[in-house]
Amino acid sequence: MQVTKIPKKTISVIEPKRSMIVDKEKYQQKRVAAYCRVSTDSEEQLTSYTTQKKVYTEMIAARKDWAFAGLYADEGISGTRADKRPAFKKMINDCLAGKIDYVITKSVSRFARNTVDCLDHVRILKSKGIGIFFEEQNIDTLKIDSELYLVIYAGFAQSESESMSKNVTWSYRKRFEDGNAVFVYKKLLGYRKGEDGMPEIVPEEAALVVRIFDMYLAGETPRKISAIMQAEKIKVPGKKLTFSDAMIAGVLANEKYCGDSILQKTVTIDCISKTRRKNTGEAPMYYVQNSHPAIVSRETFHKAQEELLRRKTRTPQSTKAVTASGKYSRYALTDVLICGECGSRYKRVTWTNNGKKRIVWRCINRLDYGKQYCKKSLTVYETALQSAIVRALNKFNDEDKSTYMTLMKATIGEALGLNGCSDEVDLLQRKIDALNRKMLELINDSVQDGEDIESHEDEFKQISDTIALLKNRINAVQQPANSDGSSNDRLEQIQQVIEARKQNKFQYDDSIVRQMIECIKVYPDGKLEIIFGGGYIVEESLMTSN
Repeated sequence: MQVTKIPKKTISVIEPKRSMIVDKEKYQQKRVAAYCRVSTDSEEQLTSYTTQKKVYTEMIAARKDWAFAGLYADEGISGTRADKRPAFKKMINDCLAGKIDYVITKSVSRFARNTVDCLDHVRILKSKGIGIFFEEQNIDTLKIDSELYLVIYAGFAQSESESMSKNVTWSYRKRFEDGNAVFVYKKLLGYRKGEDGMPEIVPEEAALVVRIFDMYLAGETPRKISAIMQAEKIKVPGKKLTFSDAMIAGVLANEKYCGDSILQKTVTIDCISKTRRKNTGEAPMYYVQNSHPAIVSRETFHKAQEELLRRKTRTPQSTKAVTASGKYSRYALTDVLICGECGSRYKRVTWTNNGKKRIVWRCINRLDYGKQYCKKSLTVYETALQSAIVRALNKFNDEDKSTYMTLMKATIGEALGLNGCSDEVDLLQRKIDALNRKMLELINDSVQDGEDIESHEDEFKQISDTIALLKNRINAVQQPANSDGSSNDRLEQIQQVIEARKQNKFQYDDSIVRQMIECIKVYPDGKLEIIFGGGYIVEESLMTSN
């Protein structure tokens, strides 16, 4: 009887994502709306309504991190039925249309007297990342530990559900740290739960997995493979598998088939609606080598990943920026220019004086409310602003040319659609980093225990081979899927753009602002704080007028 030696399981932590990206949204104000309601048409109630409108308008305008998104008010209407309140319905629709980020209201009873209505709307908005703040109860629906659950979720066993969810989450994360993968056998072709509780290979199903990989690497598409297998009417006892093209693609991309597991790929963001989403840094992931027997070799699996990437086509991304309302902003500065005093955006305005027109940028808060909430914001001439941005770009280049060129190449590649999947590259690089750390841990442990390092030679070789495969995949990802397939042509495209920018280094260019700059803060003393992708900050000054 031949004994199959299973390689030793290794567990390495894939640290949360840290990549150089241009993220403009984190500098923008939260768009906040207010909702108020009075129950009758009496003079006293209408006075209360007027007062609420005034209070909320001033409250929102006064906050540096808030932008006023409107006041929604229903007069003389009962709160027991949401469908009978037109302003309430309009507010909910505007939230779902992406026009509002946050809602404030006086109390739970003002928002809705019907508990079911209130609960439903809170859940709907929360699923979209929109919070509601109830002043009297000091409840923020976006906070997990909010007392909201004790106020409006009473009778729904909310506290018990949260407690159970936390316990389950803790137990899963402890299992992840120990390298114990979770297998959903009913949906996983090729494996079943063994007598020892560990996954074991089902030979008949494993043959199908191998066949899928072989057909794909021989040139077939997931759709064609699906058609072939569905025509054969393959049935897998105890499992509901459709062999659709989506399932075939899932098999090809599943690292479990080469004996590895990536744990905690997704995280739960709401235990009530059971909403889960891709883990983008909320919690660590764990890369476990040899967590279970492999069906295909690691080399075959990585060849399939490279082929998947090679076949992907990328459409060049638009160089236009999209505003919160879903429309393209005409001017790049609209998306990045922020008042350093009150936090509001700046707006492009045309001034006419003695028949002459001049373009200036002004704080929206000051435009709407005068000096009431923003006393010292500057009116900035566009020409002076553009000149300051050009000086900042050249200063960045002079101070740290390496970082500047890295950011420029990355953003040009993105704009031209030449970069490959940046998320995939990031995950692959983090896998490599995790394996490198694991190798260092093995060396340090050997030295501390007085062991001969050669005793770990097999583990070192396995980790080294995996790193080499991952690096090959990174190279494949970073090769754009252009029809000509020429790496030199693609590099030349980027270089041509870089050379053109060098030739025009003293000219303002909207496309550079869109691609490289996250935020520009304008301070009352005329100082500009220009924040580039990756957090690199350059200070500049400009000539302004009040």
